[in-house]
Amino acid sequence: MLRRNSFRLPRHPASVGLARRRVRDHLADWGHAPDGRALADAVLLVSELATNVVRHGPLVEREFEVAVTALADGSCLIEVSDEGRVEPRLRVVGEWEETGRGLHMVEHIAAAWGVWSRGRHGKTVWALVPANA
Repeated sequence: MLRRNSFRLPRHPASVGLARRRVRDHLADWGHAPDGRALADAVLLVSELATNVVRHGPLVEREFEVAVTALADGSCLIEVSDEGRVEPRLRVVGEWEETGRGLHMVEHIAAAWGVWSRGRHGKTVWALVPANA
């Protein structure tokens, strides 16, 4: 079974906590164990990706989008989209956010991750969270 939910949030620091709670609630409602590793990893990844949008997203952007998809095998896909351009440095781990954990954490936790260009509508940074072992 595949379940997906997406939502838009204001580009504001308080939105990071809201993104975490909404992703946690959706995954728990869809059957992910509240104390499971996949849910905890998904919440951590959405926090990192949303924080990067809030800190480094385009200044004129007022909102960003978060999507969570639960896959049949228990894994989930986290996507955070903004109106920024895909920069070549986003493809290199560790050069995205020099002051924090940034993509080092995403690289370590996610089974796979990447950046999709949405053309003139910005980009989506995604991370695949493996099912609980």
